[in-house]
Amino acid sequence: MLRPARCCAPVDPPIETHCMPAPDLPNTGAVLTFLQSLQDSLCSAIESMDGGAPFREDCWRHDNGGGGRTRVLDEGALIEKGGVNFSHVRGDALPPTASARRPELAGLAFEAAGVSLVMHPRNPYVPTSHMNVRFFVAAADSDNPAWWFGGGFDLTPYYGFVEDARHWHRVARDACAPLGSHRYDEFKRWCDDYFYLRHRDETRGVGGLFFDDLDAPDFASCFEFTRRVGQSWLHAYQPIVERRRETPYGEREREFQLYRRGRYVEFNLVYDRGTLFGLQSGGRTESILMSMPPCATWRYDWQPDPDSAEAELYETFLRPRDWGDEP
Repeated sequence: MLRPARCCAPVDPPIETHCMPAPDLPNTGAVLTFLQSLQDSLCSAIESMDGGAPFREDCWRHDNGGGGRTRVLDEGALIEKGGVNFSHVRGDALPPTASARRPELAGLAFEAAGVSLVMHPRNPYVPTSHMNVRFFVAAADSDNPAWWFGGGFDLTPYYGFVEDARHWHRVARDACAPLGSHRYDEFKRWCDDYFYLRHRDETRGVGGLFFDDLDAPDFASCFEFTRRVGQSWLHAYQPIVERRRETPYGEREREFQLYRRGRYVEFNLVYDRGTLFGLQSGGRTESILMSMPPCATWRYDWQPDPDSAEAELYETFLRPRDWGDEP
C-alpha cells in the first residue's frame, strides 16, 4: 500500500477553454483524470510485481500553479529503485525544449501534464525500463489553443535476449495499430533516433516507441492512442521481468550493470527532453531526477571481452533492428 503523503495539497484544476469542450478542442480535465488513474494503477501493479516494498509519496506544488505526486520505491525485492511520477504544471512561456520544434509557440503561456515511469531492477538480467505519456496546451485560455500529446516506452537491457526484444516490440506494434500500421514503423524509428547517444555511437537499449507533437487526426484519436501507450507498458514489461528475475548473477554481471547505468545517466543529463523541460520550467528537482539509477560507475576506455555476453549486447542489441517483424 502507498504510504501517506507528506503534503496532500491537491493539484490545481485545469484551465478550461469551454465548459464542454467542442470535438476539436482539448478536454484537459479528462486527460488529468486519466493520468492520475494511470499512476495509481501502475503503482499498484508494480508493488505487486516487486513483492517487497511499497511506494512512498511526496505531493508538491509548482510556483506558477499545479504540482504533482512523486512516488518512489527503494530497495524492493525486485526493484532497486523505481519511480512513477504525475505532474501538472503551468508557465508563462514554453521552455526552449518544448518550443524548439514549434517556434511559433515560443513565449506563449502553457499547461503541461504527464506521467513518467522508470524502473531500475537489482538483478542485471532484468532490464531497466522507461515510460512516459504527456500532454501540452499552449495559449490554453484562448478560443483556439495549440495542443499535442507525446510519450512512449523503451527497454534498456544489460544482458540481451532476443525473445524479450521481440515481445517488447510486438506489444509496441499492437499499441500503434489503431492509428495505422505505418505508425509503429514511424514511432519505432523515432525511438531509435531519440534514445541514441551520439557521443558513444550507440543506442540506449533496444528501443520501443517514441512520439511527440501528436495532434492529428483529432483530439479523441490522439488521446485514445496515448492511453493505449500508457496502459501497454505493463503488458510489455511484466513478462520479461518474470522470465529473468530469478536468473543467478555474480559480481561480474553486477559490475557490468553499474557500468551500463552510466550510459543511462549520460543520456538523461545530456539529451533527455523531459529532464531538460522539467529543469527549464522550474520543476521540482528531486522529482525530475527520480529517473537516475541509485548507483552507477564509469570506467576509462573499458572494452568487453571478445565473444562474451557483454560483447553480444553491443554487437546485437545496441543497434537499431526490426525486432517486431522477426519470426
